[in-house]
Amino acid sequence: MGALALALLTVSCSGTTAVRGGDASQTPEPVAAAIRVAPLDRATGVPTDATVLVAAQGGTLQKVVVRAVKGARGSLPGILSADGTQWRSRGTAAPGATYEVSATAVNEAGAVTETTSTFSTVKSKGTFAIESLLPSEDLTGLTVGVGMPVMITFDREITDRVSVERNLLVSTSKPVLGAWHWFDSRTVHFRPKTFWPAHTKVRVEARLAGVHGGGGLYGAANRTLDFRVGRSQITRGSTLTHHLIVRRDGRVVRRIPMSAGKGGVWKYHTTSGVHLAMSREPVTIMVSPGIGPGSPGYYRMTVYNTVRISNSGEYVHSAPWSVGSQGAANVSHGCVNVSPANAKWFIDNTLIGDPIIITGTPRRLEPTNGWGHWQEDWKQWLKWSSLKHFTTEKA
Repeated sequence: MGALALALLTVSCSGTTAVRGGDASQTPEPVAAAIRVAPLDRATGVPTDATVLVAAQGGTLQKVVVRAVKGARGSLPGILSADGTQWRSRGTAAPGATYEVSATAVNEAGAVTETTSTFSTVKSKGTFAIESLLPSEDLTGLTVGVGMPVMITFDREITDRVSVERNLLVSTSKPVLGAWHWFDSRTVHFRPKTFWPAHTKVRVEARLAGVHGGGGLYGAANRTLDFRVGRSQITRGSTLTHHLIVRRDGRVVRRIPMSAGKGGVWKYHTTSGVHLAMSREPVTIMVSPGIGPGSPGYYRMTVYNTVRISNSGEYVHSAPWSVGSQGAANVSHGCVNVSPANAKWFIDNTLIGDPIIITGTPRRLEPTNGWGHWQEDWKQWLKWSSLKHFTTEKA
């Protein structure tokens, strides 16, 4: 819109200064203010993200209203320049709608100029919406761990990623450098460069109503999410030392003997890397992956007080049968075994999104295995961002 704004500012009034009775000594009457509007009157096929610009020459704007009169409801908000000569819209118009622009200006003598025009936006071939948004009150709670990503899944494929991403806004009570990351055409996640600062308030605004998603699809509605990052709790465990060390705000609060995957077969190695607590389950039925009943290695067990840390079946959980090995040897099928008392403490003291970092095995946690987001370094994370990194605004 830069060239359009320049054009509006350089248009001059067609009238001339009038002088009473031909007496050049008399004070000339001020020329009435002129109002120019973009888009032009009766323009069609206007992009939904086009800026409506209203400019006054020879006076100042007193009132500007841009309201939907057909195909949509509501008005477009806008901002007036400090000198009162320009107004520009903020936000996105609805597709397939007609908007009326009404503007009033006044010159230095108090003479009022009014104008009204209309424009119509491009038609939509369909809409897209957010299918899921995490954190959520039901699935994760709204107080989460310092590793928790913001995760958005759309109900349709997004091909105009730039348009969508620039309308996904994150504001925080403490400044954070972060970025969105597209995992596929329907999935985009946000994480900071480093773990969230403890006790940070976060607001996510998906201002997607009317935003082009590609292929003639436009956003159906806006969404807002407010959540809070809790205390910083980071658990580190080594399959070589057979212990979990839990630190809260930098201070060790629990040392837990553990037994990890016994290895031998690749799937029986616990994955090394930065896991996140994905769920807290009082009871979990665990079944041997890829092995049916009657086959060697088959098992089906009821396990208590489990914290899931990946999508490949890994949990920190109660394992009374391996207490003798915990702290000394790795005997599990890949999970992190701890005693019943420690499992109860761990599930009670874990927030969804708490980092659980395991080291010592040859099997690396994949970035797409559960919430393995922190397995990508910052350069890798930015590779899949359309707009790269930004510092969050103040919430």
